[in-house]
Amino acid sequence: VVSAEELSEAVNSVAEARLQDDIIAYIVDIIRATRTTPALETGASPRAAAALATAARARAALDGRDFVIPDDVKLLALPALRHRVLLSPAAEIEGKTTDETLSAIIEQTAAPR
Repeated sequence: VVSAEELSEAVNSVAEARLQDDIIAYIVDIIRATRTTPALETGASPRAAAALATAARARAALDGRDFVIPDDVKLLALPALRHRVLLSPAAEIEGKTTDETLSAIIEQTAAPR
């Protein structure tokens, strides 16, 4: 159990974690890729991008950083997006899964250095 003060500090540390422009572009690239891959009938929305950005900020804060790195995004993309996309019927027939499809997108999307 945490106190109200501790919770407030945790929320503030997440809000203070910086998202550089290249990290924002990386998140947008991943989201765009979900909309163009034939294996997904419905890609991720702008809200999914916001959720991924917030999750990455939280990860950075938990690691004691005030900035987000590409690994934060990579680590959280799958759990943040898997329930926000819909696999196409053709992909389902081929035996593909949402996780496989998203993992491929994450791996194929160039991360900033």
